[in-house]
Amino acid sequence: MEVVLSSALLVTGLVMLCFGGNWLVNGGVAIAKKFRISNLVIGMTIVAYGTSTPELAASIAAAGDHSAIILGNIVGSNIANVGMVIGVAAILVPLVVQKSVLRKEIPIMLGVSALLVLLSIDGEISQYDGVILLVGLGIFAVYTFRSALKQREKISNNSNSDKTNVYLKSIGLIGIGIIVLYIGAILTVDHAVIIATELGVSEKIIGLTVIAIGTSLPELITSIIAIRKGHSDIGIGNIIGSNIYNILMIMGVGATLGGVLITADVYVDYAIMIIFSLSLLIGLKTKIINRTMGVILATGYVLYLITTFFK
Repeated sequence: MEVVLSSALLVTGLVMLCFGGNWLVNGGVAIAKKFRISNLVIGMTIVAYGTSTPELAASIAAAGDHSAIILGNIVGSNIANVGMVIGVAAILVPLVVQKSVLRKEIPIMLGVSALLVLLSIDGEISQYDGVILLVGLGIFAVYTFRSALKQREKISNNSNSDKTNVYLKSIGLIGIGIIVLYIGAILTVDHAVIIATELGVSEKIIGLTVIAIGTSLPELITSIIAIRKGHSDIGIGNIIGSNIYNILMIMGVGATLGGVLITADVYVDYAIMIIFSLSLLIGLKTKIINRTMGVILATGYVLYLITTFFK
């Protein structure tokens, strides 16, 4: 009976994470649009930050005693973002990828993933390592800020017709989103731990699967909506930005709060995360992630979930 109740509360927490992330994104995008920032930069900054907040909230809630959930959540979310989100999105609509994304942002994502592996070699992402990741976050923030300034110069200001209360509405959405995310994160982590204990499943596997999928739902929903509306730059930028923030910001914060222990079997998940990320470079020549690639990514992700549960 306890498992059933915890499962219901876990689902409630995941739903709250999705709604909270969506409201946070909507508020952030409205403000970003007022400042004439391009869709790609919005996707990699405001939207990516917003859709990564469920992972951040869940990781802060798990910091200390349940660090395995933090690790599983981050690695699992990065795999889900490519396999599930980009895979499903590409099946619905072939994704056009800008050359600059293939040459700059995807290599940055791969470099950040490699940094995570290097910091794990000693068996722990220590508090010191967490600081290194947060410094990397600062460097990436400067890079995206400079990109935003360059893009802003190329976009004409068509926002004069916007209502003057757009800021109040947006700030309200952001505030509500943060509160809902916080409550949802506590429900998700607490009851995921209860379920893992009752079923004899490790916290890392729960993090890699249930929590990772749940906290990746905002990316999935946001990316599909953006792509269906013809804003594929927001969808692609969202995923790449989220994967970078998951490592630099979320692991950085989680490790700084209490360190994260690394087990030997996580290197398999690291390898899968990097392989999924490398697959995006297949579109380097065609600049398109087509439906066939989408099917391959989605199928690969389903196989990964199955093997994760039974390994």
